Amino acid sequence: MATIHTVLWHGILLPGHEYCQLSAQDTQWQLNGTAVFTHASLPCRLDYAITCDAAWRTLSANVRGWIGDSVVLLNLVVDSHQRWYMNDVEQPQVDGCIDLDLNFSPSTNLLPIRRLGLPVEAQAEITAAWLKFPSFSLEPLLQRYIHVEENVYRYESGGGRFVADLRVNSSGFVLDYPGIWLAEATSGS
Repeated sequence: MATIHTVLWHGILLPGHEYCQLSAQDTQWQLNGTAVFTHASLPCRLDYAITCDAAWRTLSANVRGWIGDSVVLLNLVVDSHQRWYMNDVEQPQVDGCIDLDLNFSPSTNLLPIRRLGLPVEAQAEITAAWLKFPSFSLEPLLQRYIHVEENVYRYESGGGRFVADLRVNSSGFVLDYPGIWLAEATSGS
């Protein structure tokens, strides 16, 4: 497995840190990370591993860890018809979604950014399978990505109720998610 890029974020909204690594193996992409933060005065640690195919379509994901002393063990699988399963239970509310959005992490903005490959000034609307925190329910989330300039994407969700200009690096990792996440260090090609 060849590592492409790594990033360490400082959490502002959820105080803490997150480390993520993008790697490639054969025809698949892998995002592996660990988020350590506080929520509702509880220490949280969430490890995640997301696998995408060569076209950046989500194939599977695992989220494991703790919120305080409550254990989190999630296994997500997406079949060839874009049907989603969480811990072997079908999640029809997100059928047809291609991208996974981890509500607690800036890492998954990379997935549609890479998959869409938008030229500057282009935009696209998608519906992501949104893994909400702290409920860990899966919901469809309408999102719009607008490639504003070379390293900036305007991200909108909830029909424009949430809007943020995301500064990204050449790999597509968010470097600045205003008021929510800020990259402290990055490495890679």
